[in-house]
Amino acid sequence: MPTIAKVLVANRGEIACRVIRSLKEMNIASVAVYSDADREALHVRMADEAVYVGPTPSSESYLVQENILAAVAATGADAIHPGYGFLSENASFVRACTDAGVTFIGPSPEAMEAMGSKTAARAKMIEAGVPVVPGADAGDVEDLKKSARELGYPVMLKASAGGGGKGMRLVEREEDLASSLERARSEAAKSFGDDTVYVEKAIIRPRHVEIQVLADGHGNCVHLFERDCSIQRRHQKVVEETPSPALRERRDIVDEMGAVAVRAAKAVNYVGAGTVEFLLGEDGSFYFLEMNTRLQVEHPITELITGIDLVREQVRVAAGEELGYAQSDIVARGHAFECRVYAEDPHMGFMPSPGKIARLRQPSGPGIRDDSGAYEGAEISPSYDPLISKLCVWAPTRELAVDRLRRALGEYVVCGIKTNLPFHLALVENEAFQKGDYDTGFIAANEDTLCKATPLSGEDAKWLSIAAAVFQAKEEAAQLPAARSGTASSGGGRSPWWLGGTLRH
Repeated sequence: MPTIAKVLVANRGEIACRVIRSLKEMNIASVAVYSDADREALHVRMADEAVYVGPTPSSESYLVQENILAAVAATGADAIHPGYGFLSENASFVRACTDAGVTFIGPSPEAMEAMGSKTAARAKMIEAGVPVVPGADAGDVEDLKKSARELGYPVMLKASAGGGGKGMRLVEREEDLASSLERARSEAAKSFGDDTVYVEKAIIRPRHVEIQVLADGHGNCVHLFERDCSIQRRHQKVVEETPSPALRERRDIVDEMGAVAVRAAKAVNYVGAGTVEFLLGEDGSFYFLEMNTRLQVEHPITELITGIDLVREQVRVAAGEELGYAQSDIVARGHAFECRVYAEDPHMGFMPSPGKIARLRQPSGPGIRDDSGAYEGAEISPSYDPLISKLCVWAPTRELAVDRLRRALGEYVVCGIKTNLPFHLALVENEAFQKGDYDTGFIAANEDTLCKATPLSGEDAKWLSIAAAVFQAKEEAAQLPAARSGTASSGGGRSPWWLGGTLRH
């Protein structure tokens, strides 16, 4: 059984910070990695050590396997936690870790490969008796037309590799099929280096519901209930909640989905934390979509309702320990939401808004958790995902959780850059959302009201500009004495976190 004493976190931002927190609680040493853009990032300050791995572009730093493994060798780390994104689902990287004698905190490369291709995963799930959306390989245009006629319109074209909505097209008429196939293949090739596309029957007004699973290397596997991820924009999740409001009175469906998810995980000998994603129809039918062989962005809300630290469990399982509990031991309590707070302008088509955070006030109080890698004065780089934080709330009931979420969003202040906080506030005020009456097309159907700007009057805009100028002048004046004396201040100079850890370059 491997002993894990020091873990290198091969990631950045909020997920790196989140992993480091669990490692500290487990008395395991942590190593951060950073690029040029992340020299003063919060995850670098939090870790016991930090190693430079390359220039700002992730293709030259966080995605370079040799650089990550060199950092492991330089620090003597005996395990790697990949977080999500970057190398987290790269089977060749897992094999490289094994060859280097380093424990990869995640599933085997074989499990990743089995679930990495949607078409291969579909075949594996059909073999295991897991329900899948009716579909077929795309083939050429004539074969595709035949398959689409058999399935019945509308149909969905999907890239076999990758996710995030890339290479995905909804087709409602046969005359649009050829052009949609061409666009889907082109986008899939650009995004994943693989233009393989398949076709599925489109489920009308579906919900996107996923099941969290945990498995050890001793044959034990459990699920930690569901997360509803239906509030999406262009197939990218924006808000998640658990339990699903569509299944509050149908917990028998959750039990069935959970059993199917466990069966899916066991079919590929899965070890670690993973998520099995489903499409849920209005009639309660559900179909396998894919399995994410890593920690999910939205994992905190599952932790809030179950009390189980998923990162701690990942580390324990990677060290060869048994789960130590059965399905009947896991109990869900209350309701939780997660809002992804991004540096983007919802009033300008969600255009990214990189830059320096001039002022930051994060919400707090009962039932609030804000996972973030940001701080006042931090720079949101245009080179990475513009996530500022994941604002999560918990309350005993969904109704109380909605009220708590509204209060938390009202407390959240970010100055210096645009954020999607106004969008989240508008969403919480939406009557249909408050009732839990939504599907994956909700944002597209309500974008006019959810993203409507409230312009300032000419007089208000004038006084706001004057106030901002005065505030800035006072801030600069306050910083002058500190700058002259060389003392630290909250507004400028070297971050006091610089001395908090050991940096290697």
